[in-house]
Amino acid sequence: MVQLPLEDNAGDVISKAMRGADLGDTALGRLAGVSPEAVQAARKNQGDEATLRAIAPPLQLGTEALLAMARGGWLPRPVAFPDGFAMATTPFHDMTVNAYLVWDPTTKQAAAFDTGATAEPLLATLRRYGLKLEFIFLTHTHHDHIADLVTLIKTAHAPVWASEREPIAGGHSFGEGKTFEVGALRIHTLSTWGHSRGGASYVVNGLAHPLAIVGDSLFASSMGGGMESYPDAHRNNVEKVLRLPAATVLACGHGPLTTVGEELEHNPFFAQCGTPSRLL
Repeated sequence: MVQLPLEDNAGDVISKAMRGADLGDTALGRLAGVSPEAVQAARKNQGDEATLRAIAPPLQLGTEALLAMARGGWLPRPVAFPDGFAMATTPFHDMTVNAYLVWDPTTKQAAAFDTGATAEPLLATLRRYGLKLEFIFLTHTHHDHIADLVTLIKTAHAPVWASEREPIAGGHSFGEGKTFEVGALRIHTLSTWGHSRGGASYVVNGLAHPLAIVGDSLFASSMGGGMESYPDAHRNNVEKVLRLPAATVLACGHGPLTTVGEELEHNPFFAQCGTPSRLL
């Protein structure tokens, strides 16, 4: 599996944190003791280390994690599943977007998560392994994640499920805590809204590694933009996603796979939260 670059850079993280804190260049500069011009440079990923050290605390960002990100010094360790998992990355305008398949290698029953720009890589994997798609799950309904949903439905003849907070026409809805069975796999739903009004994550048990498909709730070394509610987006990550076991693989909507443990150490939004020993 090719290792994808990070979705965001340090400037993106700073911009998201500023938006979440409702701080402009001048207000943040006043809190941090730096000039508005220095804050603006940091937002453009051109900040010096002194500025980053000054603005991280008022933005509640982990200072060392932010500095490491700015230096380009970290990528999550590659993760491989021997069977039962596939990641499909497709171009969408000026970015890429991820969709996923999981399946029971014995029964060949499968579930898809989002479609990306085109469902063809998912359909090719279904054909390659002789899989039967039982469910299509949506992490959220932003267009880049469901751009080819109609094709996947018509070709694979599987029902669509989404959070009751963000239902989709012709689909089924679930509340938090619903469990689905796909052969020997168990898929448990979490409400991780905030980036979108009904963002959902899916915890998958039964594969070689514990897995959570988190959509745009969280990225390696970053998080979604919190368009609906930044505080709720952040809180749901802290209280739900990052309380999963440290070895849990996080399959994000953009960028590379990562793990809970690595995000607690390296993600500027969450590194300052510490690493509870019970997660290790």
